[in-house]
Order: sequence, then C-alpha cells, then structure tokens
Amino acid sequence: MPKRAFITGVTGQDGSYLAELLLKKGYEVHGLIRRASTFNTSRIDHLYVDSHNPDAKLFLHYGDLSDGSRLVRLLADICPDEVYNLAAQSHVRVSFDEPEHTGDVTGIGSIRMLEAVRQAGIDTRFYQASSSEMFGAEPPPQSEATPFYPRSPYGAAKVYSYWVTKNYREAYGMFAVNGILFNHESPRRGETFVTRKITRAAAAIKAGAQDTLYLGNLDAVRDWGYAAEYVEGMWRMLQVDEPDDFVLATGVGITVEQFLEAAFSHVGLTWQDHVKFDERYLRPTEVDALIGDATRAHEKLGWKATVDGVELAKLMADADVAALQHAGTPWIDDVRLESWGTA
Repeated sequence: MPKRAFITGVTGQDGSYLAELLLKKGYEVHGLIRRASTFNTSRIDHLYVDSHNPDAKLFLHYGDLSDGSRLVRLLADICPDEVYNLAAQSHVRVSFDEPEHTGDVTGIGSIRMLEAVRQAGIDTRFYQASSSEMFGAEPPPQSEATPFYPRSPYGAAKVYSYWVTKNYREAYGMFAVNGILFNHESPRRGETFVTRKITRAAAAIKAGAQDTLYLGNLDAVRDWGYAAEYVEGMWRMLQVDEPDDFVLATGVGITVEQFLEAAFSHVGLTWQDHVKFDERYLRPTEVDALIGDATRAHEKLGWKATVDGVELAKLMADADVAALQHAGTPWIDDVRLESWGTA
C-alpha cells in the first residue's frame, strides 16, 4: 500500500508543490479545501484525476480549520501516515486588518488539527508550518535557538502554533515537528504578496498593460527562497527517526528594492520610472530584517537551498511574462489589488 498524506492548504502555493512532490514519490494524497461558490483549485488542476479513475491518487475533501469535529472525522476515515498543516490566513499585512480571524485560523486552527489527530487515535507524523515572522524584531541571523519577538498578529498566531505543536509532542508523544520557513516564493505565489505583485507588474508594464506599481517599505530585508525546494525540506522533516524543529532558509538576505531591481531589470525596465510609494502598504509594526540560519536542516536533513532571492525574482518575472503572453489579454492592476497590502 502506498503511503498516505493529508494536506491542509493544498490549494495554496506550498500545498500545490507539496502535493506534486508526494505524488511523484508514490503517495496517495488527500487535501482539505474550503467550500466556495467558484472553483479555487487552479494550482492543483494539473494534478487532479477524477476519483472514479482507478489511477486517481489525489483526493479532495471539504472542510475548514474552524470545524474541529469535521477534522476528526476526516482523519479517522483517511488514516494518513503524514499530516501537513499548511493552511492559514497567511498575509502579514492583512493580519492587522483581520486579527481575530488570523488568530482563529492561523493559531487556534493548529491546535484543532493536533487535537483532531489525538482524538482520531491515528498513528501519524505531523508537520506544522511555522514562520520566520515569529522572530520579528530579533536581529539576524535567526536560527532554531533565536527567541521569538513577533511584530504582527500573524507572527503572534504562528508563535502559538509553534508552542502547541511542541506541547503535543511532549505531552502525548506525538511525532510533531515545526518547519520554520523563511520567505519562500514562486510563480504560484498569490498576486497580493509583494514578490508576485512586483513580478506581475513588471510583466504587465513591459506589455504596455500597466504603467504604475504602488509599494510600501522598500528597505525591509528578507531571506527569499524557492517554494518548490522548501517542500522537499518539509517532507524530509517527517522522515527522520526523532521529531525536531528546523529552520529552512537560503542564508542570504536582500531588500525589497533589490528584488524589485532584479525583476524589472530582467525584463528591460527601470523600476524608478514606474514605482510609487503608498503608505497604505506600511505595517503598523515593521520587521526590518529576516535572514535564516539553516545549518541544522543541512546537517540533519541533508537539505540546502540553491535558489536565492535575485535568481528567484528573475524566475518569477519570466513566468509572469510567459503567462501574460499565453493569456493574450492584458492584466489590469485594478483597485481591488491595489487596496491590499504587501507581504
């Protein structure tokens, strides 16, 4: 029998890459999706085979991290060998606007998942998606030994999730790990996150469909890696003999301005001609610099990032240029997108 995995947030950037990876490794993959009036599975459509087909290996189930009883039933029925809790309200700037929702889904949602595993009585390995935003104001480089100092409701909710995961590991002997991932991006990143907003705008401006991009703080330093590489690290965390917590990062930090320069110059544009400042995209409390030390992951998991932030900006810009050409229809950077904050 193939190994069986359960992924919350399977329709997101990380969930889609993880599902892709596990399917390639021969897993049967089950994903949790929220009920919506429109399809929201575009990132995993290329992986889906109708469940009536005997070759189907990806199965989707309606549910939500706010519904604990549903989670218990699903886990008891599926009996996964591995559980990856990736679902969250993951936009840092939006967490200031929706702090209660962020705390409920990103924070309390994690303990609902842990408790569902415990109540279902299944023998499984549990991965919790933690975040470099937990370090917040602590100076870089940040490692597993760095104290937490979150600077947003999102970061604070992730700190809660981190500690309850450790608590369930110690209290109930669960194989539960925290993956403390620094910023990781890709062409599948949501359009309102700053990296994708930049590369999408570069493509649109190059095509003549847009002229101006509005951004906030260009001085923030982030350790940006490639999401497709990071999901391999997630999987490796659940293959070791003893559960532990691991930082995944490139170890290289660049500013938002440097990412912007890399993306725009790659498509032949000068960013200063098109970018304007908008204070709406500033956070009430800013995180100045996040640069990770992934020594433990390298030594114990054999994992190491190969794509840094500048390479990533070029990769994403190429993908957005290609997507725009394939679509054949100009993108419009409309008021709805412009009213949302950056990551």
